[in-house]
Amino acid sequence: MLDKTVRIRRPMAYHKDPRVDAYINKLPAWQQRVCRDVRDLVHSVDADVTETIKRSTQPYFVLQGNICALLAAKDHVNIFLYDGGIVPDPHGIITAGHDNKTARTVAVGDGEILNALALAAMLKEIIANNRAGGWRKLNRTRSDT
Repeated sequence: MLDKTVRIRRPMAYHKDPRVDAYINKLPAWQQRVCRDVRDLVHSVDADVTETIKRSTQPYFVLQGNICALLAAKDHVNIFLYDGGIVPDPHGIITAGHDNKTARTVAVGDGEILNALALAAMLKEIIANNRAGGWRKLNRTRSDT
């Protein structure tokens, strides 16, 4: 569940992939809420974000590369952030994959409140990095200097 005390503008109407709807609709009610909140948040960050299914069933949000993906587990929902570990996490919302070179995870359990403002800031930076060529290119450029 997203922190409802933080005002995040709701996205205008966006194209919903029916396969993502099917994935979400099979989940328990609390996981559906988390997934729908994250879905709305990602689309509110940038109107050009699209959603799809990859790896057979997993919802992905993309814009010139992967932004994030959702994966419901037994007792939590994982939000995989595809940032190559280069986006700062000043609010400490990353729960796993701190040293991962591809993606890090924000896990949200039943009744937990996710800092929507912090997640939105990270998503914006991931999108900006994607538009600049992606984290792999940015890492190469940084190591060349």
